[in-house]
Amino acid sequence: MTIKSLGHESISFQGHQVRIVTDNAHSKAKIQSIHAEKIENALKKGKIVVVAGFQGVDSDGNVTTLGRGGSDLTAVALAAALKADSCELYKDDVDGVYTTDPGMVPSARKLERISYEEMLEMASLGSKVLQARAVEFAMKHGVPLHVRPTAKPDAQGTWVVEEEEEMSHMEDILISGVSFDKNQAKITISQVPDSPGIAAKIFTPLGENGIIVDMIVQNVSREGHTDMTFTVPRTDYKKSIIITQEIAGSLGAREILSDDKITKVSLVGVGMKTHSGVATKMFTAFAREGINILMISTSEIKISCVIEEKYTELAVRTLHEAFNLGGTSGNEDKK
Repeated sequence: MTIKSLGHESISFQGHQVRIVTDNAHSKAKIQSIHAEKIENALKKGKIVVVAGFQGVDSDGNVTTLGRGGSDLTAVALAAALKADSCELYKDDVDGVYTTDPGMVPSARKLERISYEEMLEMASLGSKVLQARAVEFAMKHGVPLHVRPTAKPDAQGTWVVEEEEEMSHMEDILISGVSFDKNQAKITISQVPDSPGIAAKIFTPLGENGIIVDMIVQNVSREGHTDMTFTVPRTDYKKSIIITQEIAGSLGAREILSDDKITKVSLVGVGMKTHSGVATKMFTAFAREGINILMISTSEIKISCVIEEKYTELAVRTLHEAFNLGGTSGNEDKK
């Protein structure tokens, strides 16, 4: 209506009209296909097309929703279906992707470009700028993303692109950002039998109840028994405890220990692929500030540590400074 009032031709579609087809997992539906013919026909007629985000329709015609950040996913999926040159995502609260939360670290720097791989890690590790599924979809279909500020539509934001396109730029940067996620809880099953199939017996019921297990640590076996520690989203903490208690009882475990006052702090950067010493520098920085590490997880381009929640801001600030992420040209310390 607003576009028409400005003198332009426009047409709007809801998810089921465009036929954004999803599975039937309501509130977190996954896109299966998009029928873009209606949009293409409208564009050929010179109309500006407005599509409702966040929603789709299952094979039975029921309206579904795509989960938090689903509008990002809708936009990226439409860009892929229409074979667009890029997908621009305008944000009210940020003007791009930063090295960390600028509200926590004033010296945080906006990144000009970041790889899909890095952005996916940052999104899944707590960064709320983009939905992780939207980044994953863009990476799978090769859709360049441009995160820009709504208040300054002409301003440059951050491009999310293929790593190879910006390799010369990324080789100069060891770490791209620091992410943190307070939506974490830790559960330990103490003294479970150390035998084949035990891990499956513990984690299968959690998976069947839709609980995503993140980090897993198993202690060294002693006298045929071991301790199993894992993290789950804090929102699933109570349900996880109930399920774990049933599992522990059936396995004859000694006790369950838990903590829902933890945070996962992570370093992300493609530079880790070719440079060593990142973990040492991270652990040294934490030790210097008296921050105890409860769990550690690594991948090719990230290192995550679980710490006590009360140290979150100190940890993020410490890492941001240690890796010089607030510098004008990025961090270049590769030692």
